[in-house]
Amino acid sequence: MKTALKQSALTPRLLAAAACVLGLGAAAQAADLDAIRDRGTLRVAVANEIPYGYMDLKGEAKGVGPDVAKHIAKALGIGKIEWTTTAFGSLIPGLQADRYDMVAAEMAILPQRCKQVLYSEPNSSYGEGLLVAKGNPKNLHGYESFANSGGKIAIMAGADQLEILQALKVPADRIVTIANNADAISTVTTGRADGYAATSLTVGELAAKSKGKTEVASDFKDPVVDGQAVRSWGGFAFSKDSGALRDAVNKELAKFKKTDDWKKIMSGYGFSAEDASQSFERSTAQLCAG
Repeated sequence: MKTALKQSALTPRLLAAAACVLGLGAAAQAADLDAIRDRGTLRVAVANEIPYGYMDLKGEAKGVGPDVAKHIAKALGIGKIEWTTTAFGSLIPGLQADRYDMVAAEMAILPQRCKQVLYSEPNSSYGEGLLVAKGNPKNLHGYESFANSGGKIAIMAGADQLEILQALKVPADRIVTIANNADAISTVTTGRADGYAATSLTVGELAAKSKGKTEVASDFKDPVVDGQAVRSWGGFAFSKDSGALRDAVNKELAKFKKTDDWKKIMSGYGFSAEDASQSFERSTAQLCAG
């Protein structure tokens, strides 16, 4: 993927309110790495989406982002992580307002986001998917289908699937915007939309939880933009004045990605060997440049 359109935003799923720890402080300058080490706590946010970054029912942070973040914090000599769960659209504003030091939601690295935050090098890579009703009654196998038919496709508000659909010339009146991932199953099963566009891992998770009411579109064809199949690269995000923290995370991330433990984290959350391999194929500089 070479352009901003070739990356997928992560969509939020809100769990129990008890899992949410929202910072309420006013905007302030982000703490530097030395200050974080002195206080002994790294404040990290997730958007509650399996398998990228979420809180389980026991209030424990899980997902590829949090699991890798835990290793990095330990390597940096930071003994505690304070977790925040929030809507995906609040992740960047929260960084800018100093509500947390780092985002571990595997947020896709996009040029427009690079203007707002700093990114680590990629930690993950993942493709697209399509959620459809049981039996796929409309015989849908790709996003392009919605450009040439009367069917409607749903996306989550704020997700960059919108940019992909726009690039594929899907008319605006065929795009249904929903508030969050949790609404995707009912949106598809009630016929409000014929499919739901999201990352392949998100679609698989939704299908598994729908108790047979929905399924992953088989023989799915990755959307092609500018001659290239769409693929996302996710990384850790930081405020613009947290360069020292970002650089330290990059150093530890580069070492950790060479280990079997990192590979086990990826495979344990459903990332394929190809996904893991692809995470090395783009640099943040390339992705930010578009």
